[in-house]
Amino acid sequence: MKLQEQDAQPEGLVNRLALHTGASVRSYRSPLAVVAEFFRKTGTIAEWEIRKIRHDASDLVMRAVQPTLWLLIFGEVFTRVRAIPTGNVSYLAFMSPGILSQSVLFISIFAGIAIIWERDLGVIHKFLASPTPRGALVLGKALSTGIRSIPQAIVIYLLAFILGVHLNPNPLAILGVLFMALMGAACFSTLSLIIACLLKTRDRVMGIGQVITMPMFFASNAIYPIDIMPPWLQVIARVNPLTYVVDGIRMLMIGEGINATSLITDFGVIFVVTTVLIIIGAQLYPRIVQ
Repeated sequence: MKLQEQDAQPEGLVNRLALHTGASVRSYRSPLAVVAEFFRKTGTIAEWEIRKIRHDASDLVMRAVQPTLWLLIFGEVFTRVRAIPTGNVSYLAFMSPGILSQSVLFISIFAGIAIIWERDLGVIHKFLASPTPRGALVLGKALSTGIRSIPQAIVIYLLAFILGVHLNPNPLAILGVLFMALMGAACFSTLSLIIACLLKTRDRVMGIGQVITMPMFFASNAIYPIDIMPPWLQVIARVNPLTYVVDGIRMLMIGEGINATSLITDFGVIFVVTTVLIIIGAQLYPRIVQ
């Protein structure tokens, strides 16, 4: 019965996606109308994915446990040790944006498992049979994961404030942090979708996700500055997308050393990487059912 209910939801979704196209496919549409329709369908996919949170919000609570432990234990201990140079800010303040970015990475990198689950339920076949562009399907899922990351960012913000971290109170800076978290989650979830399209089994996607998350985390500036890394690791850190997520969030979150050029670079790199991954994901998406 439960599987039937879950299967019924995508049918309604596919009907809604088809209605967006309607009779307009038989007539000329301006480029602006095509773009508007693309984003309407993207929003429909994202809204359907986000609606799942209302049925089971426990996932958000569970995922908040690990970053909380990192801040309370690892952060508090190394703040007292003072073994890692962090300039004019405490180690806890330096680490908080890194843990927020870690949370974004961890909540996103296993998003591909949901794609395999949808394939097993027959949902993917219905999506592919609809007139919805593959790019809208991939972008919608990426945006939904990004929105899922926002509650995690809020939890870490509140926890850092309780622990005495001096946060940048500027509302624009806070919005910038949330937007960067959303972009980072979209980037890593699309990477997970690509992996799922290539590997096609939950166990393999879970295994690859576990293999790449910790190297990406430790080969970034999340918990220590790039300057103290060995040269070979600095090269890896500078091509690691997580580094740019951390850097952008850190500048905005604690307001230390804000540089407009660096900030634009951070957002630009994540935007370009995410766009490339979405294009690749749109091309590979049909392979999940082959």
